Amino acid sequence: MQNIAIIMGGYSSEVEISLKSGNVVFNNLNRDHYSPFRVHILKEKWVALDDNSTEYPINKHDFSTEINGKKITFDCVFNAIHGNPGENGVILAYFKLLGIKHTSAPFYQMALTFNKRDTLSVVKAYGIKTATSIYLNEGDTINEDAIFKKVGLPCFVKPNNAGSSFGISKVSKKEQLTEALKTAFKEDSEILIESFLDGTEVSIGVIEYEGKVKVLAPTEIVTENDFFDYEAKYLGKSQEITPARISEQKLQNVNAAAAHVYKVLGMKGFSRAEYIFIGDEPYFLEINTVPGLTTESLLPMQAKVAGISLTDLFGNAIEEALS
Repeated sequence: MQNIAIIMGGYSSEVEISLKSGNVVFNNLNRDHYSPFRVHILKEKWVALDDNSTEYPINKHDFSTEINGKKITFDCVFNAIHGNPGENGVILAYFKLLGIKHTSAPFYQMALTFNKRDTLSVVKAYGIKTATSIYLNEGDTINEDAIFKKVGLPCFVKPNNAGSSFGISKVSKKEQLTEALKTAFKEDSEILIESFLDGTEVSIGVIEYEGKVKVLAPTEIVTENDFFDYEAKYLGKSQEITPARISEQKLQNVNAAAAHVYKVLGMKGFSRAEYIFIGDEPYFLEINTVPGLTTESLLPMQAKVAGISLTDLFGNAIEEALS
């Protein structure tokens, strides 16, 4: 029986979402194959939980714990931390030093893909289409005329290193820019301003499954809000239609783009990327490397369409990591 640490929580605004994802993984792992432990990685504590949710401190020297007088070490870590330090690779570098296997991509690939600007730079070099964008650091002189000349209106202002749509604003009028910048800078000291792409938005999962890269069915995003923001994503303000209602040509193009992006970024494990169609061509927005894993989340819904249960989805991720 292999001991599996399901790490969840994190240091960002996405703590509660991560805890939900981690608990879904915990509840769906096959107990005949694995002995799972919930491990909360929080700013104030690292603790393992037993079945009664009693907390036991994690020894950071070797990522072990002691429960009822017995030392527990882990054969594999299932990464369910959205944002910092799970999705940006920080804690994965720690596991690399300790020689502990995990379900995510290597720490460098995670750090790269968490940085929207750097990810866009890489995929553009491989012929993937993207929106026009401008990058700003906190404290930079803001030339609004230059910004609007390049990206136009409307446009999006986003934190460069953040997930789950926290800190994102749609700017439709010039006078909205100042407030949008403040909102984004609350989440990150680096921001991205992108041109608005007017077309059908889809979210598409790519995973390693049974030793091969597998592209899942895309989900069409139809939001009640101005864009796919936090409310739309997590509070029911959107329709998420899987499979997406798109033409065969669009499907072929986005499948090819998604597989290409996964490979050129050196991904492993789970990923979910967003695209917007201009004509039949998918334009890449961003990639999430620790996507939501609740029963309502997009990637599990896409896996279900492919006939993959949560138990098989999560068990396969562990087996891929161990192999």
